[in-house]
Amino acid sequence: MPVVKLVLEYDGTRYVGWQVQPNGPSIQAEVERALATLHKAPRRVTAAGRTDAGVHARGQVVSFPEERPLPLAAYVKGMNALLPEDVAVRAASLEPDGFDARRSARGKRYRYVIENADTRAPLGRLQAWQLFGPLDVAAMREAAVHLLGRHDFAAFQAADCACDHAVREVRRLDVLGQAGGRIELVFEATAFVKHMVRNVVGTLVEVGRGKRAPGSLPALLATLDRKEAGPTAPPQGLCLEEVFY
Repeated sequence: MPVVKLVLEYDGTRYVGWQVQPNGPSIQAEVERALATLHKAPRRVTAAGRTDAGVHARGQVVSFPEERPLPLAAYVKGMNALLPEDVAVRAASLEPDGFDARRSARGKRYRYVIENADTRAPLGRLQAWQLFGPLDVAAMREAAVHLLGRHDFAAFQAADCACDHAVREVRRLDVLGQAGGRIELVFEATAFVKHMVRNVVGTLVEVGRGKRAPGSLPALLATLDRKEAGPTAPPQGLCLEEVFY
């Protein structure tokens, strides 16, 4: 059976996250509502990843099997006419039988944005973590190198993560920008455990503030203890940019 693949962009500010939950609106509910209207029957989709409340996406991927797919334009123009303004379908394609947005993924790229200015920036408050006082970006870069490669990231895993293990391979972790301006942390990995990116960011910010030495991260990884790592960075700075297949 053919599989419909959709690439989504959304502003996660007013949502409880990707997954349908009883305590508020979700991205999944909006997407499935639009699909049900198009097909005149319920449709359930699988997402490449479950973004948290307040987290954004430029390249979230969802899929669902469809015996009689609609013209691809219907999944873009038609759904965008039905979706709220903060959610959009960027592209649609037909994939072979067996394609699954989550299981077929070979990796993901996330970007976390920090605005490191002297004063708050109201227009960026929903798209970045605003931190005052210059960060030592060079120290953050030095620390990030220790997280590249295959490691057990249990020290950066949320306590309620349902994964069987926290072994992941980080292929890229760039710290871009400079103190006093916009700093971007770009992560690419085969997969991520819950809150992994935000917990790493919180830890690297501690390095940038001089509260933790750059060379201390290998020992931190070895503890496998979430309590030894830094705080969880707020969600609004995080964006799922791309899923690789």
